[in-house]
Amino acid sequence: MKQVKIQIPSLVENIRVVESFIDNSKDTFHIEDDIYGNIMVAVTEAVNNAIRHGNKFDRDKNVHLSLEVDANRVKFEVEDQGQGFDFNNLIDPTAPENLENPGGRGIFLIRHLADEVEFSKDGRNVQLTFFLTPENSGTETSSSDSDHTAA
Repeated sequence: MKQVKIQIPSLVENIRVVESFIDNSKDTFHIEDDIYGNIMVAVTEAVNNAIRHGNKFDRDKNVHLSLEVDANRVKFEVEDQGQGFDFNNLIDPTAPENLENPGGRGIFLIRHLADEVEFSKDGRNVQLTFFLTPENSGTETSSSDSDHTAA
C-alpha cells in the first residue's frame, strides 16, 4: 500500500493545490481515466466543504488530505478542524421543496461518485473509496467461483 499526505490552509484558492495533488496521483499511481473524473469532483467537493463549512474559511485551520492506494482501491481521506456536523440528518436535495436551494448538493454528489463514503469524528473526517478495475478480473472471478463450488 502506498500513502501520500498533504495539509493546506483553509483558503478556497487552495482547491488548485488539491487538483494538482489528484493529477499527480493519477500519473504516479496509474489511476484510470474512467474513475479520475469521479475522484476529481468528489474529492475537491469534500475539501471545499471542509474549507467552507468545517473550518469556516479560517486560514489558521488546516484541511488534511491523504491518499492510500493498493491493487484494488484508491482511498482519499479529508479532515478539517471544525465542529463537525450531523451527517446522518441531511436534507434531500432531490426533494421538490429543495430543488431551487443553491446549496446542499455536495454530500449527495460525493455519495454518488465514490464507491464508498464513510464519515467519522462527528463529520470532521470523510473517507472516499474508489474501486480500481482489476487487470485480471476474469481470473479472480473464476478462482473465487471454483472456491464456492468446492465448498
